[in-house]
Amino acid sequence: MLESYVTPILMSYVNRYIKNLKPSDLQLSLWGGDVVLSKLELKLDVLEQELKLPFTFLSGHIHELRIHVPWTKLGSEPVVITINTMECILKLKDGLQDDHESCGSSSTNRSATENTKSSVKPRRIQQATPTDPDLPPGYVQSLIRRVVNNVNIVINNLILKYVEDDIVLSVNITSAECYTVDEFWDRAFMDISATDLVLRKVINFSDCTVCLDKRNASGKIEFYQDPLLYKCSFRTRLHFTYDNLNSKMPSVIKIHTLVESLKLSITDQQLPMFIRIMQLGVALYYGEIGSFKDGETEDLNCHTKDILGSIPGSEGEISRDIQYLNQYKAQEFYAQQDDEQSQGWVSWAWSFVPAIVSYDDGEDDYLGNETITTLHQQKSQTLKDPIVSVGFYCTKATVTFKLTEMQAESSYYSPQKVKSKEVICWEQEGTTVEALMMGDPFFDCQIGFVGCRAMCLKGIMGVKDFEENTNRYEAEACFFICGENLSTKGLTYLTNSLFDYRSPENNGIRAEFILNAAHHKETYTEIAGMQRFGAFYMDYLYTMESSSGKAPGNQHDLPSAKSEDVGNIQEKSTKSLVVGPLDLRLDSSAVHRILKMIVCALEHEYEPYSKIKSDFVDKNTTIPNAEEVASLEEYIPTRLTCVTILKCTVTVFMAEFNLLGHLLPVIMGEKNSSNFMNATNFQPLRPLPSIQILVDKINLEHSMPMYAEQLVHAVSSLSQPSDNLLHNCYAHCYLKIFGFQAGLTSLDCKGTYCLPVPLIPSFSIAIYGKLLKLPMYWTKRTQVPLNECIFELPNLTIQATRAQTLLLQAIYQSWSYTGGIGSSVVNETLMTDIFQTSGVKSKNPLPTLEGSIQNVELKYCSTSLVKCASGTVGSIKICAKAPGEDGKEKLIPLIQGPSDTKDLHSRKWLNESRKPESLLAPDLIAFTMQIPQSVDYCHNSGAVLLVNVQGIAASIDPVLYTWLIYQPQKRSSRHIQQQAMGAVPHVMPVTRKKEDEVSVGSMPLAKQQSNQASEYASSPVKTKTVTESRPLSIPVKAMMSTNETCKSPEERMKEFIGIVWNAVKRLTLQLEVQSCCVFIPNDSLPSPSTIVSGDIPGTVRSWYHGQTNMPGTLVLCLPQIKVISAGHKYMEPLQEIPFVILRPILEEGNAFPWTISLYHFSIYTLLGHQVTLGLVQPMGCTSTLAVTSQKLLSVGPESRHSFVVCLHVDLESLEIKCSNSQQLASPFSFSNMIYDMPYP
Repeated sequence: MLESYVTPILMSYVNRYIKNLKPSDLQLSLWGGDVVLSKLELKLDVLEQELKLPFTFLSGHIHELRIHVPWTKLGSEPVVITINTMECILKLKDGLQDDHESCGSSSTNRSATENTKSSVKPRRIQQATPTDPDLPPGYVQSLIRRVVNNVNIVINNLILKYVEDDIVLSVNITSAECYTVDEFWDRAFMDISATDLVLRKVINFSDCTVCLDKRNASGKIEFYQDPLLYKCSFRTRLHFTYDNLNSKMPSVIKIHTLVESLKLSITDQQLPMFIRIMQLGVALYYGEIGSFKDGETEDLNCHTKDILGSIPGSEGEISRDIQYLNQYKAQEFYAQQDDEQSQGWVSWAWSFVPAIVSYDDGEDDYLGNETITTLHQQKSQTLKDPIVSVGFYCTKATVTFKLTEMQAESSYYSPQKVKSKEVICWEQEGTTVEALMMGDPFFDCQIGFVGCRAMCLKGIMGVKDFEENTNRYEAEACFFICGENLSTKGLTYLTNSLFDYRSPENNGIRAEFILNAAHHKETYTEIAGMQRFGAFYMDYLYTMESSSGKAPGNQHDLPSAKSEDVGNIQEKSTKSLVVGPLDLRLDSSAVHRILKMIVCALEHEYEPYSKIKSDFVDKNTTIPNAEEVASLEEYIPTRLTCVTILKCTVTVFMAEFNLLGHLLPVIMGEKNSSNFMNATNFQPLRPLPSIQILVDKINLEHSMPMYAEQLVHAVSSLSQPSDNLLHNCYAHCYLKIFGFQAGLTSLDCKGTYCLPVPLIPSFSIAIYGKLLKLPMYWTKRTQVPLNECIFELPNLTIQATRAQTLLLQAIYQSWSYTGGIGSSVVNETLMTDIFQTSGVKSKNPLPTLEGSIQNVELKYCSTSLVKCASGTVGSIKICAKAPGEDGKEKLIPLIQGPSDTKDLHSRKWLNESRKPESLLAPDLIAFTMQIPQSVDYCHNSGAVLLVNVQGIAASIDPVLYTWLIYQPQKRSSRHIQQQAMGAVPHVMPVTRKKEDEVSVGSMPLAKQQSNQASEYASSPVKTKTVTESRPLSIPVKAMMSTNETCKSPEERMKEFIGIVWNAVKRLTLQLEVQSCCVFIPNDSLPSPSTIVSGDIPGTVRSWYHGQTNMPGTLVLCLPQIKVISAGHKYMEPLQEIPFVILRPILEEGNAFPWTISLYHFSIYTLLGHQVTLGLVQPMGCTSTLAVTSQKLLSVGPESRHSFVVCLHVDLESLEIKCSNSQQLASPFSFSNMIYDMPYP
């Protein structure tokens, strides 16, 4: 009879998880065709043992269990298992001591389990003895396979709860049903066949609701929050592909889930709890929960066999730290296992793949002797890891952030209610999460979405900026846009999924997967990811290959492999993230909402799941041998992360309202949040000026060793490690920004922008940094850099008119409380002068200052002894662009460096040929600085400063005064003034700011917005609560320390002098500054077209020889300066840091006296008709500066110093000449300039 085979199988599953069942009663009910069991208790210990999660079940029960077996149609109708109301409550294990047991205890548990199974098997075999000789074993095997493949499972009202501290997370699913389908995904009774080795299933979830609430100390939920997710339905498709009919494990498994609409809602009270749940998921992913305790060890080989026996390995390198450190254990250069690196969550999930898609081991007992023999022959063969593809797809997702407040009913005794108000909405379209894995050698995860945007809703902090009656455009509410729309992009996010009609599985074709790292990187590039999604794309790839480039064979062979073969395995981990074109608008509404979310997230803190490991260094180090070092030199596994942002636009608007004084102190940790509510009516300010930043591309790369502790432990024990090994002991970071540019723009009443006015033309920068991992292992290596940073700037140009700088100042002040902004500053004239109408020329164009800096290279480095910095600045040029007489723009150079000024102190250079500046000219500034880290090392070797500055030429042209004295004209414009007066103040008035300094949060309670967190009771012990909000009336001045308030300015100055003296007295100084020549004409000197742009001496010389009406010019040649410390020998100013000075300050502990030399100081005038008249003839001096100090006896606890300064000067002869023509040329020009300048 078929009952003899099917009944024990169903009984084994039911009796395995449910308490207090009588097998005889269950067997009789099953033979009747229907079983109804009520009020069942689950075996919680069995669930915990099989799930192996760091959770414990507080309770678990089933209200009703129904099993329907159609005995007469068992080959054509499914067995239906229905569960009505199943509820389970979970929490984290106390101490997490049960997750990782020792290998011996695990073996004991396994042996006990095997003994239990062996004791049951004889009875099962006896029960399963065939009574009908007409049923051959092959038929029984086929029938049971058909029955199992078509089991229909229905769960009605599934309730799962998770409790932790004050968090209660509950998931309620109204209905979930799993059934078998055909090739068109319609319900059917199917089975695999020789022609179609595919099994398809569908799981439908209806009305899934997720709630997140806070409980008080007694465990009671006082106020229920809005559900995170309310009545969401989704469906899952499962596709199993087998190699043959006798395969127990599918070769390809696809599990894909599609959600049409996902609407999440998060309140300010739920946000900290939601972040806590996210942290729990991350801790589970990285295996940080349930790791080994301090001092607890485990046999690696035994643990590896346990993992391999359950076929783990879907995660990445994190879950393999224990398994693949065996190769390092064999090589004996890694001392011990990293306690923090344990089996991850995904590896746990992977271990359930055979249990989900195959029959239970106990089923072998019911299939007859011939079938058992066949299956055991299959088990003896080498198992092959199946290819598993898991995907989640969401058509449209919405996340809404809400602020809550308490409201009482009209009656005094009626309970309070929670009222929520939406402030931010995040919309996302075309979301895809896909994971592809094949055992340990390959794991890939791809995440992407087509488009997203963020919008402001209603009001924030009492400012009703987006209420229904404000009549604002939807584009104004949207402050973040990235990617495209599904209407234009199409269903590309479903490509090759089970919901894509073009996928191979939906067309009867076996899918092909890319399981090679090189082929994967060639196929899934940044361009391919952006073509499929458009907004965001992430690809995380982990591979494990042998040195020959092929993935290792079955992982079951690894424990038995030779150590030299295992040592050739190469692990690689790469993460690539690409963000498509995005537009970010930072106006007052967006900034205040974002900061408010941050404040809400910081209002409640929890203890971290994993504690930071103490800086303990094992002194029993084992020095690796030559073979082990050679193996390290050949390959070291690393983790590489690449982030790319394409076409980024950031617009910073002038603040229409500014309440940051109530948010920033909370974020900075200076005070608790106060219940502030603004009652000012909001009115948009138009036109609204803004700063617009455009970036073509941002590229960030980060790399670090995969097994940092073991690698550093091995390399630090070597006497002379190679540069390659040292390089891999650092975490490296590269940041490159391409096409950065900025300008000014304005938003009008129609929501359109005017043409941007450029301020910073396009430029690029590069930054590199590295950080030494585990620096406590390198305390004896004083020359090994702890961190290093390199900054490179090829070219940077800034250009602006005075009107543009005034507008920038107004935008800055609107965000910084530095003054009031009104119609007097941002008026119609200022906006007109900046944003000119296209096609209309200005009558009086304003001069523009343009400054550029080129070839900037800076380097910073620190060791355990010193901090070092060095760098070069190639050149600096500043010029003015002013309108000419003929309508053409004229270029007036103002500052040029480097410039050849060595001969400008005499007037001979005017009559000699002058070569233009060469491209190989020396850098304008070159410096090196080194400062000791500790005082003890400072006594042995003080600070070092080496500086070299080339010559600089400057021209104080009258156009500079024209640029400085610009003031916008005040025009009567009622429209602009009314808008400015009716709007919320841009900057908090000074009087209001002073009031806030006296008392913070001193507004009446009746006008303050209540915060729900203050109504809750205190949380359990583990929770650190800072959510209680109350008005703060403590004066800020009273919080200041008495020392700061009592110290006079004179005492502070004395302290400052003492600090400077301690730093200067041991300073090794080498300073070289070439001559700086300043030209002061009484009229503009534009650069002729025949002269190299920005060459000031060339421009003056051209005017001197070619123009009869050259304006009178005063030439001031500042001296060449050389300063050198006592006993110091000249060094190149640019040194490779860190460096050792030849003669450090050891004996006297004092770098004085200093030798100061000044050369070639002169002043002369240039007049028309090639006339030059000297004012001060070239001169110089040599001086010696000596400073000593002595401690004075003082009554107080602090000792003071007295200083003795000795200055010796050898001055050359000073000769001054002045003629009448010089008085007429220069002094009158200066007096005219001063006369023209406006007085306040």
